[in-house]
Amino acid sequence: MLADPTRLRLMALVSEGEYDVTALVEAVGTARPAVSQHLGKLRRAGLVSVRREGRRALYRARGGHVRRLVIEVLHAASHRVTGAPEHD
Repeated sequence: MLADPTRLRLMALVSEGEYDVTALVEAVGTARPAVSQHLGKLRRAGLVSVRREGRRALYRARGGHVRRLVIEVLHAASHRVTGAPEHD
């Protein structure tokens, strides 16, 4: 799930707080239907939860374990891109 760049960007955002689809579309610069599809996949995988507030759906990472997973994936990707040595 986190190998896709758009899904990883979405997860990085929702790991920091709640976002609606409009805010996520603006943040990642991807079409609304694509963002909605990615969010659906992340939700079915159990990585994202959704909360309704009136007509808006607010998305966030599902719990601390998922947030830590996303942080580790981002750190690993950073090491890979920059060539920094891995941690033991």
